[in-house]
Amino acid sequence: MFSSAKPYENQRYSALKKDCQRRKVLFEDPLFPANDDSLFYKSQIPGIQWKRPKDICDDPHLFVDGISSHDLHQGQVGNCWFIAACSSLASRESLWQKVIPDWKEQEWSAEKPENYAGIFHFQFWRFGDWVDVVIDDRLPTLHNQLIYCHSNSKNELWCALVEKAYAKLAGCYEALDGGNTADALVDFTGGVSEPIDLLEGGFAEDEAKRNLLFERVLKVHNRGGLISCSIKATSAADMEARLDCGLVKGHAYAVTDVRKVRLGHGLLAFFKSEKLDMIRLRNPWGEREWNGPWSDTSEEWQKVSNGEREKLGMTVQDDGEFWMTFEDFCKYFTDIIKCRLINTSYLSIHKTWEEAVLRGSWMRSEDPLKNRCGGCINHRDTFLQNPQYVFDVKKTEDEVLISIQQRPKRTSRKEGKGENLAIGFDIFKVELNRIYRMHMLQSKVASSIYINSRSVFLRTDLNEGRYVIIPTTFDPGHVGDFLLREFTDVPSDCQELTLDEPPHTCWSGMCGYPQVVSQVHIISASGLKNQDSHEGVDPYVIIRCEGEKVRSSALKNTLTPEFDVKGLFYRKKPGQPIVIQIWNHNIISDEFLGQVALAGDPNDLQSGHVLHLQDKGNKRTNELPGILKVQLFTSRNLTSV
Repeated sequence: MFSSAKPYENQRYSALKKDCQRRKVLFEDPLFPANDDSLFYKSQIPGIQWKRPKDICDDPHLFVDGISSHDLHQGQVGNCWFIAACSSLASRESLWQKVIPDWKEQEWSAEKPENYAGIFHFQFWRFGDWVDVVIDDRLPTLHNQLIYCHSNSKNELWCALVEKAYAKLAGCYEALDGGNTADALVDFTGGVSEPIDLLEGGFAEDEAKRNLLFERVLKVHNRGGLISCSIKATSAADMEARLDCGLVKGHAYAVTDVRKVRLGHGLLAFFKSEKLDMIRLRNPWGEREWNGPWSDTSEEWQKVSNGEREKLGMTVQDDGEFWMTFEDFCKYFTDIIKCRLINTSYLSIHKTWEEAVLRGSWMRSEDPLKNRCGGCINHRDTFLQNPQYVFDVKKTEDEVLISIQQRPKRTSRKEGKGENLAIGFDIFKVELNRIYRMHMLQSKVASSIYINSRSVFLRTDLNEGRYVIIPTTFDPGHVGDFLLREFTDVPSDCQELTLDEPPHTCWSGMCGYPQVVSQVHIISASGLKNQDSHEGVDPYVIIRCEGEKVRSSALKNTLTPEFDVKGLFYRKKPGQPIVIQIWNHNIISDEFLGQVALAGDPNDLQSGHVLHLQDKGNKRTNELPGILKVQLFTSRNLTSV
């Protein structure tokens, strides 16, 4: 996951630092100058002065007494979402050491003050790549106080400097106002963020669903992921309104721990083993805490032994950090964001994923076959004029994670606020042998939400088969770049479908070119017979056409299989029939159960067929037990399916 980072805007930290040391000057970043353009794109705060750390405090450091989620306090920009993400990051050493690389080399050195050059660099994951962002150390102040993110200790500056590098990526500090925690969590980790609406999911009322969600949140936390949460504000007046229970609306909290807490004292607690699902949160303001059950001074803590309390790091301070039960959490909070670190290592003891990463674009063209910005499925005439990606699920059932991310937009005074497009995607089950673009809607099996956020995520379970993902903007005609990430348990061979039909080649003249296209949909069979016993069979189908064949997987122990299998054939000899065979899967030798032959004539208007199974070879007139239900569509227009 942590590959080498690309220098942002081609600024190379080592070379720039050496040049400043050689010239005995402090670095001044020409790409993010100490002026209002780096601060604002529309508003203004008079009297701001940019100062270097030595002019703000004595003995400046990146870290004072290590790094902690308690280090951070929100400044004058509404960027609690970013602070919440930083709080989560601070609790994960392996992650913050990636964002803050070579921190010992970057730290102020009392022994060699001449090495200090006023230059820092930080790394963020952006649109599929780790980028290395260089900044100078000049920070915006008012009355000699940092106006944005700052630490408990005046001389601890890691959070202010990370925030400056992130603001440089965004275009200016004001661009961080009202951002999205999910984006920052992804930018810090290269992970995949999954937002969950706790209200919509009904987790407060449904105990079984809540328990399952807790196990998932616990797993993400235990495997090094980052988690954030918030309470929706329904109006502007609601923003940052404090509830009677002490929680704040419209405000991002960091989840700093997830535990099953053992209740009781001594050996009794050990053997009784009553455990409570608990979650620890932190308010980026560094104060104002939950005052309900299990809050810092509540009597519930008497139920927990001193040893267990110490393990939990329990403190009674108004430091913004507090515990609550997961049940209360689901009652009061409305949204949670889980940022999973996707483990693709083959050496891991935990579940690993196979990752496919593909870059694509929504592009405009007058030619319908070349247009790639058709909008969502509401726009039926143009929906299929979008990029299409095919992948296979090779297990009987597999959990699939899919994320699309649009290219982040920069905000500047010249260009204004960088707005996201509303994006989403649909997944369709298609023919087992499809290698050309879809031109006709097929069975939709899953959909993401459509939202104007930077990325959209979906977790779904899919049965064995071939599928097509269609990422789109909500409205047609919008253009932009996107990154598609797809994760499965076994390799899925995910790739873009670029061709609309079989290409004409130099062999087409000699070998012929398809005259018609036929889509065969085998729906079901009934009345099958096991020749050897009265039990069911393990049937599968094979579709044969002009030397090509498509085979389904075998179903278990049934005489009335629901196949729902499709094949697609581009036929050079329309006179040759399409043959569908049913076989019984056996350990030693598979047993033939019967077949049907279809003409697939484009003039045949009847698409549905219910056919008796026949014997093969010269015995075709002999009927065998069983009936096959099939749909067949044939067209002379090769881009009609």
